[in-house]
Amino acid sequence: MTRPALIGDIGGTNARLALVTPGAFEPHDILSLPCADYPGLVEAVNDYLTRVGAVGERAPREACLAFACPIRGDRIKMTNNHWSFSRAEVQEALDLALFKVINDFTAQALGVPHVPAADLVEVQPGEALPHAARLVIGPGTGLGVAGLFPGRHAWIPLPAEGGHVTFAPTDEREQNLLRHFRNRYGRVSVERILCGQGLLDLYLAHCSLKGTNPAYVTPAEVSAAAGGDPVARDTLLRFLKILGDVCGDAALTLGARGGVYLCGGILPRLLDWLPQSRFREAFADKGRMSPYTAALPVRVVTAPWPGLLGAAEALHNEEVE
Repeated sequence: MTRPALIGDIGGTNARLALVTPGAFEPHDILSLPCADYPGLVEAVNDYLTRVGAVGERAPREACLAFACPIRGDRIKMTNNHWSFSRAEVQEALDLALFKVINDFTAQALGVPHVPAADLVEVQPGEALPHAARLVIGPGTGLGVAGLFPGRHAWIPLPAEGGHVTFAPTDEREQNLLRHFRNRYGRVSVERILCGQGLLDLYLAHCSLKGTNPAYVTPAEVSAAAGGDPVARDTLLRFLKILGDVCGDAALTLGARGGVYLCGGILPRLLDWLPQSRFREAFADKGRMSPYTAALPVRVVTAPWPGLLGAAEALHNEEVE
């Protein structure tokens, strides 16, 4: 009997776990378990395996799990929940012959080559060069940034912290926004604006600049109101314009002639707004390098679990420790 492998994409709130047939990438038996319901990783995994019947002779001997936190050394401590564990102790407790732990956005990047064409929405047409770097970037809880390079034998992930580069305004409105954010935070990174909380903060900044009282208290409310509320609409369009600026800068820095892939939980819900925004204009508007950025293909990833695809890729990828 061929045992399945365990893969997972684990955030601050939920642990999405699945099984995958060795040599394949399509996850099955996908369950999302609330992290708060379990004292730790081992308990959550054991409950998952029991629920899907992967016990005894069907229990996985291999696993790759992605976590929304820094990955370094044996001790892993989640940023936004109470889980903390030793990699070696988990491997022993789960009786795993192979156990890989990777960052969640590294998993997003590694999943991109396995996303079906039907789950990619074109934002800017272009020709992707086959042996060039790809940029994977997207706003969610933070702003994730990673690169991906086609090595001789496997995809090579390039982890990065590009969400923490300095925000650079390009017009008078953004100069005023920068002053607003600087008064609150001091140094202003692009992640301060390009994430879920950043969208709400950007709305509050617009209200302050326009002298109006805020009407919404969550990012989802701002997005939902953008169809009828002028301030919410200006906020959403500015959010996408700034995202275009940042994505274009990151594409130049990486040399992303293999294409740009927009991931994360926010953009698939804003697909109708992207053509109305200045995202594409801002992405390409790079002075003497504008022909370079204007030729790069840009796509939104709408697949429901690219992180699981990436964990499956990482399992036997020799470039991923």
